[in-house]
Amino acid sequence: MRRKNNDYRNKIILPAVTSALLLFAVLLWSVVTGQYPLTLHGLISGDQMSRLVFLRLRIPRALMGLIGGFGLGTAGFIYQLIFKNPLASPDIVGVSSGASAGAAFAIILYSAAAPAVSVAAFLGGILALSVTLLIAYLVPGKNSYTIVLAGIAIHSVAQTFLMFLKLAADPEKQLASIEYWIMGSLNGVTIEHLSRPFFITSAGFLVMLLLFRQIRMLSLDDDEAALLGVNVTVLRFAILLIATLMVSSVICVTGLISFIGLLAPHIAKLLTKRSDLTTFIISGVSGALILTIADILARSLASAELPVSIFTSLLGAPLLITLLMKNGRKENSQ
Repeated sequence: MRRKNNDYRNKIILPAVTSALLLFAVLLWSVVTGQYPLTLHGLISGDQMSRLVFLRLRIPRALMGLIGGFGLGTAGFIYQLIFKNPLASPDIVGVSSGASAGAAFAIILYSAAAPAVSVAAFLGGILALSVTLLIAYLVPGKNSYTIVLAGIAIHSVAQTFLMFLKLAADPEKQLASIEYWIMGSLNGVTIEHLSRPFFITSAGFLVMLLLFRQIRMLSLDDDEAALLGVNVTVLRFAILLIATLMVSSVICVTGLISFIGLLAPHIAKLLTKRSDLTTFIISGVSGALILTIADILARSLASAELPVSIFTSLLGAPLLITLLMKNGRKENSQ
């Protein structure tokens, strides 16, 4: 009984408490970082500017970092699990390129109006996935590799369309807006932007929690999963759609954020040495930490705000290499 309690504490309680403390610490760090200095005394004393910056700018931006990173991290874990590919990410089914093409189209058509760009990016990501799944469904012998190949094809088509849009864009205004959107930023996020990513990410995460046992079976061969009572085709398509909705809801607000969906699941797997429910949750926590810290650096290391994807890559690549080397040394010592 004592050993079972210790296992429960080590697998559930300690990771949950540690994750909560890390997320809270990064949230506070994000709130107090920026060009306008915020102090506890200023907030308590009722300083109007401090309260305005805190409520209208810092809190929404910090929450978007946590929500967006969590959604990208958990979706990345699902992509890698379903495709049985450690390099799987939203790019693999054309979601990122579809969203980029949709955003670029809206920037040219509506002169970078924020709501139009967000909606177009969201629809572009969903459209790319829908076409990918339709092609994969029509091809005989449907499996995860068919979806990967269809996704690569749709990614190429969306990238070609994006290049044509760049050529048609005004070099002084529209092209710069397209490039900035593709590099990603949390600048300008307000409380109104949070509702869609929050509800879609929360609902998607809850569904994946409830179906996690069946989702793990998708990492088996299709025949084995079918023998265990899983409707492989329906479940795979449904879960991919949910994961893509989560990714699209985030990047339609932040722009294209690179590396998190790829990196966060690897960090979680290296920390837990498993691919279970705890690892799934830690993937989301890792994504939230990476995106929020990257956003803090993007607005604090230079006088002008930098694209957040620069820092997700700079943070992610060395961290992944360090964890891989540490894991390799442990395996060699055993």
